[in-house]
Amino acid sequence: MTTATPDAPRQYVPLTCHGHSRPVPHISFSPLEKDESYYLISACKDGNPMLRDGQTGDWIGTFIGHKGAVWQARLSPDASTAATASADFTAKIWDTHTGELLCTLQHDHIVRAISYPPDSSDLLATGGMEKKLRIFDLTDVKPAEGGEAAAQTIPASAGFEIGQGVHTASIKFIVWTRDPNILITASNNTLRWFDLRTRQVVKQEELDGEIGSCELCGLAPELMSRSDLGESLPLLSVAAGKCVYFWGGMDATKELKRLKLDYQVASVAVDPKGRKIVVGEDKPATWARVYRWDDEVEIDVHKGHHGPVWSVAFSPDGKLYATGSEDGTIKMWKNCDGFYGLWRGGANGNGAERYAD
Repeated sequence: MTTATPDAPRQYVPLTCHGHSRPVPHISFSPLEKDESYYLISACKDGNPMLRDGQTGDWIGTFIGHKGAVWQARLSPDASTAATASADFTAKIWDTHTGELLCTLQHDHIVRAISYPPDSSDLLATGGMEKKLRIFDLTDVKPAEGGEAAAQTIPASAGFEIGQGVHTASIKFIVWTRDPNILITASNNTLRWFDLRTRQVVKQEELDGEIGSCELCGLAPELMSRSDLGESLPLLSVAAGKCVYFWGGMDATKELKRLKLDYQVASVAVDPKGRKIVVGEDKPATWARVYRWDDEVEIDVHKGHHGPVWSVAFSPDGKLYATGSEDGTIKMWKNCDGFYGLWRGGANGNGAERYAD
């Protein structure tokens, strides 16, 4: 790892999204809509996940109903529903247009992780302190047409358990790969690849330390090309201990890179087209650091947060990335030239830090 020269190009000033009153452990973007718009959803320990305009950070709505910290939040592939995982022993499914609760998946312990398949909004995988990976069929959980409908409650026993007895610690992340039969879990310092056809572990990796983040990073499929990192497929990006790791392929089993750093990492994301890595720091500082993929040179440091950066995500068009922190804020960083969203002006922004509504 090398540090860039002082005259390296600096980033635009960030947009700061306020509204949460506790730490933000997870953020994620929706797929790209037909009009090139997209959304950002954030989990928060205040129990109130929020939906925002992905380009501007402007608040759209808050999903009200959890009675404990929300650890993860994700939007479905068609963006019609959102799923949240909570310390109140539930995962919940929400209508993103009305904000209404559609369904509660009742578990027997804290739910830490949720994941939709890449091309279906009818299935959801959950995991958490029960140490069980389950898949739920959401075919009948749909936004009501023409009015509100009573929210369903589905017991954990209705879920389809995968790899019974395999996990010995809480499941913190679940990734559904581009191969719909392969699911990956992050638990303690271990990644496990499961084949849904056999319900067995087909690959296992022990990493440098406890896994802080584990996400599939890629742009909208129509924007990806064979010359990108991952050869038009998203990359599995994992932060653990003082290392970040990347795997590629339909089932994310081909290791492409691992980068050893001199600080504790909390999160990581990769821009496959811009060939750029963004690492969220845990200790000792609370910064986000940007590296070039090819030569691992550090090209930027973002010092805006006042707590560990627990989550990093690139937008589906790759033109910005967002960071979520212990300090309760989300910051959005421009990743393209010219006008975009609320940014106007040259490469050094227009002065002071800006705030989204």
